Amino acid sequence: MKFNKILVVRSDRFGEFLLNIPAIRAIREAYPNAEIILFVNSSVVDLARCLPYVDEILECDKASNGFLKKLRFINSLKKFKFDAAVMLNPSKDFNIVTFLAGIPVRAGYDRKWGFLLNRKIMDNKHLGLSHEVEYNLELVSLIGAKTDNKAVILDLDMHEVDKFAAYIGIDKFDNLVAIHPWTSDPLKQWSQENFRLLAKRLIDELKLKILIVGTKDKIEKSKALFGDLGNSVFDITGKTGLRELAWCLKKCRLLISADSGPVHLASAVGTPAIALFRNDIPGKCSRRWGPWGDKHIVIEKPALSAISVDEVFLKAKEALKI
Repeated sequence: MKFNKILVVRSDRFGEFLLNIPAIRAIREAYPNAEIILFVNSSVVDLARCLPYVDEILECDKASNGFLKKLRFINSLKKFKFDAAVMLNPSKDFNIVTFLAGIPVRAGYDRKWGFLLNRKIMDNKHLGLSHEVEYNLELVSLIGAKTDNKAVILDLDMHEVDKFAAYIGIDKFDNLVAIHPWTSDPLKQWSQENFRLLAKRLIDELKLKILIVGTKDKIEKSKALFGDLGNSVFDITGKTGLRELAWCLKKCRLLISADSGPVHLASAVGTPAIALFRNDIPGKCSRRWGPWGDKHIVIEKPALSAISVDEVFLKAKEALKI
């Protein structure tokens, strides 16, 4: 079946979005002449603009909040005259609105009112049997999009990176290792004091510079943790959007992080990552959520408290070939 206009929805966070790049590219490869419109969370728009595979990007969170907005959104979908809609993450709202908009082919997971879809697969992701990239590719195969190209690559325009580096106070990116010590899920949090001790050892023993990254709500915590480590620490917590963060990570030799979005961002821009995982919850394990590719290191144990600073330090030396 040929599709001329395809709606693709991924309405969650940026880490999850990045792992959909191969699936979105597969749709473009299968339908090179189709118009592909991508609906993403507003926080992801800057990264989505780096994808050459889509024709238009819209903010799905603004489109679907509130009853009247949903009605207007349904009407706007009707005007687009989509042939197909692909919900890359289970979404009751989008299952409903794409059904009411009369989109002929609606593909997604058989969850959250999945009975409204006419092409669907079971959502067994909680079992953690495959990587998220593989799950996403399995889903888009429902509309005939299949590929052997599974690379997660984000094409960045780097021409403004030096200007941005001057703005945030980084004179050079030489010998820079990024640390992202935060996660939104307490179950995924390695001790923040451990991250501090790790940063200190990387500075004192390996003479590295450390880039601390995080969101605005972590500014004060970051100052308290890393503020006394001297001029070898560049703390850009809260100073970047996602595109600027991607620039910085691309310039780093390595990222060390809890299981969180920046791990996938580093992977997408070609920077090796050391990611810390717990493996006692199948749906949260590295087999599903680990950094994609073979240049990364995963340290995974049933309890994150079992991961020592020394173990991560030695893995950092291995990754940096020191």
